Formats: sequence, structure tokens, C-alpha cells
Amino acid sequence: MPGILLLNLSVALPELFLAAAGLGILLLGVFVGERSSFRAVSWTTFGALGVTFAIVVWWGYSDSVIAFGGLFRADAFGVFMKGLVLVGSMAALVLSLDYFEREGVARFEFPVLVLFATVGMMIMVSANDLMTLYLGLELQSLSLYVVAAIRRDNAKSTEAGLKYFVLGALSSGMLLYGASLIYGFSGTTDFDGIAQTFGLQKSTPIGVIFGLVFVIAGLAFKVAAVPFHMWTPDVYEGSPTPVTAFFAAAPKVAAISLFIRVLIGPFGDLLAQWQQVIVVISIASMVLGALAAIWQTNFKRLLAYSSIGHMGYALIGLATGTESGITGIVIYMAIYVVMSLGTFACVIAMRQRGTAIENIEDLAGLAQTRPGMALAIAVFMFSMAGIPPLAGFFGKLYVFLAAIDAQLYLLAVIGVLTSVIGAYYYLRVVKVMYFDEPTVTFDPMSRGVAAVTGLTTALILLFFIWPSAVVTGAAGAAAALFSG
Repeated sequence: MPGILLLNLSVALPELFLAAAGLGILLLGVFVGERSSFRAVSWTTFGALGVTFAIVVWWGYSDSVIAFGGLFRADAFGVFMKGLVLVGSMAALVLSLDYFEREGVARFEFPVLVLFATVGMMIMVSANDLMTLYLGLELQSLSLYVVAAIRRDNAKSTEAGLKYFVLGALSSGMLLYGASLIYGFSGTTDFDGIAQTFGLQKSTPIGVIFGLVFVIAGLAFKVAAVPFHMWTPDVYEGSPTPVTAFFAAAPKVAAISLFIRVLIGPFGDLLAQWQQVIVVISIASMVLGALAAIWQTNFKRLLAYSSIGHMGYALIGLATGTESGITGIVIYMAIYVVMSLGTFACVIAMRQRGTAIENIEDLAGLAQTRPGMALAIAVFMFSMAGIPPLAGFFGKLYVFLAAIDAQLYLLAVIGVLTSVIGAYYYLRVVKVMYFDEPTVTFDPMSRGVAAVTGLTTALILLFFIWPSAVVTGAAGAAAALFSG
């Protein structure tokens, strides 16, 4: 018995450490005081996330290990995706420091909520049971609802939080209903038990198909895939920009990871049943993301529709149901996180005399007034468009090749066509920066924003020199899913 307890604690060490650190940091914020503790709590939280990242990397399991009676799984896939989640959370904290102080919303609760949301995301990545899935999902969601509306005196921020909460509660109800159907027909909530039950059956009960569709709908909301994307533009625009950067990075990785865990694990043998659903969602997301963004004038709303399209591309890898497809989706998410953080760092830097500016037309002539910032935005726009040799090209290349290998030719063709359409609005941003006359002069970047911008720009530019660092890790992560 002590040996089993020790194994359980060691497997979940990163989550346990981060949760304990969160409780300590919460007390620190309470005793130090709200205003004076924001920066101290933020850096302490950053340090806790950094230590957790080190634990995940050095303590992580390369082989699949089950803990807590089948509720929790640790493997190479979890190590890779948790690393991305932690990087996204740490970058969001750095971006928030000066922004929140300037806007007068420097409350110590923000970094604490980010920390607890990150704990939920890490649980999602390692979920091996329907109960663990829901626990991690709700711990993340409850924190994000508050974070979206943290600027309480701003109508748009309050509206964003309310919309996210109402639609999030609806999606949670759908997911729970689907999980109850699956439990009713399988007699277990354990992923391995579900896989064993349905793997032995010659035909799948219609109730299980209904349950699976409801679970997919609940998870599709979390990744903002069509037709469950309605909240995305308003939440992206209304939330404080560092919060939007956080939404665009870490939660998307956790939700995609959970999507992969659920469909490849317990329902891997039912590929024929769920593949067509994922194909439809992927196509709808790519098409809407490409077309709806064309008419956007607000940069954050454009990035919201862009993110919907990117989730469509990522879901191509999931639709294949193959190891190469999962490798492609992991590579895509790693690159997407870097692109999103860098782009939103530039959006945070769009300020004139201390006032935030978000319209695309305000970028006019940026190449003349802030050539470094213009170069960074151009790199991110070209990368999101998938133009070689930038990192975004390789992300799309791997998922398209996986679709072709799986004979999903229509999906690959639509992906290429929507990429061409999407390139229009990305190139429009570059055109405004380099060919229009300046109308606004932006304030200098803060050190934290400049650091995130510079690092992410370098990673996107130089990815083609050493892509094996990401590709090898992604291949190992995908292999762990299919060998476990």
C-alpha cells in the first residue's frame, strides 16, 4: 500500500507541487495586500510555473504509467503537451505585468487564477477517466470565466466573461450528458475499460454514438471549433489583451490534448464513427476562419477568427486517427502557441500615449515608425499564412501530409484552399504596415513584451534550421499514445 501511494504521488508530482504552490501564493497575496502584491505574486507564480516545467521535463515518464486507480496517466505525450501549457502560462504572466498596472487592474488574483487554470489544464492532459476529464476541465474553466471578466469596470470585459460563462456552462452540460450515456452503455468511466468494452463488440450501440457526439461537442467548444465558436470573437475582443493571449495559447493546447486522449484512447476502435464528425468540424472551422476574418477591422477579432481556422487545421491531424496525424497536430500546436504569443505581444504594444489601440488601420506606416515591431508582426503574419520557410509552413505541411497518407484528400485540398484565402487578410496587415502612410506613433515596448516578441520572432524565423527539436519530441509523444 505505501508503494502504491508513493507511485501515485510521484506520477502526479508536477500537479501536486503547482496546486500546493498556488495555495501558498494565494495566502501571500492576501497578507501582502492587493495593489502592492501584484508584481510580487506574478513573479512568484512565474517561478512556480518554471519549477513545475523543470519537474515535468526531468521527472516526466517516457513510458505510459497509470496512477490513482486508472484515473491519471503519465507518458511522453503528457510531458510534451504540459510543457507547452506551462510555457503559454508563463508568457501570459510576463505580458500582463506592465499592462495590468497601466490599466489599473493589477490584482493579485490574476496570476493565482492563471496558476489554478494551469493545474486544471495539466490534469486534462493526463486524464485517463471521464471523471478526471471533467475535474480538470472545470478547474480550468472556472478560473478562465473569472479571468475573462477581471476588468470589472469595463462593459466589454464583463460581457466577455458573461458570454464565456453561459456558453461554457452549456458545453459542460452537453459533455456531461454525453459522458453519462457512455458510462451507461459501457458500465465504466475508465478510458481503458471503455476501450476494452467497445473493442470487443461487433456493432456499436446507437446510444454510444449519441454520447460520443455530445462529448465531441463539449470539447469542440473548448477549442473554439465551428459550430461552437460563437464566444470566441467577443471574448477575444472584450478581455484584456494579456488574457486573450493566455486564452489563445495554453487552454487551446490542453483542450486539443484532451480531444486526442478521448478519441484515440477509449474510442480508437470507433474511428469510422467519429472521424466524419471531426472532418465536418475541421472543414467548417477552416472555411469560416478564412472567410469571416476578411471583413474584420479590429486586430483582436481578426486573430479570433484566425484561431478558429487554425483549430480547423489542427483537427485535420486528429481526423486521420493515425500516429503521423497526431505527430502533425502536436507539431502544429507547438508552433501555434509561439505564433499566438508573439502576435498578441505586438497587440499589447499597440499603445499611443498610454491608450490601447486595436484597429488594423492604426498599424499604417509602422515600418517607418517602429521597424522592429513591424518586422515581428510581418513574420507572424507570414507564418500564420503558411509561407515557407517560416515555422507555420511546416505546421501545415505535416498535417496535410498526414491527411494525404490517410486518403483524406478532400480535407487536404480544402485546407490548402482556405490557407490561400486566409493569406489575403494576413498580407493585408503587412501591406498596411509597409505601404500606407503613418497615422499613429506607438509608445516604446515594455521590457517584458519586447522579450516575448523577440524570442517568439526568432523561434518562428529559425525553426527551419533545427526542426528536429520539435519534430522528434512530437513523434515520441504520438508514439506514446499508440503504444500505451
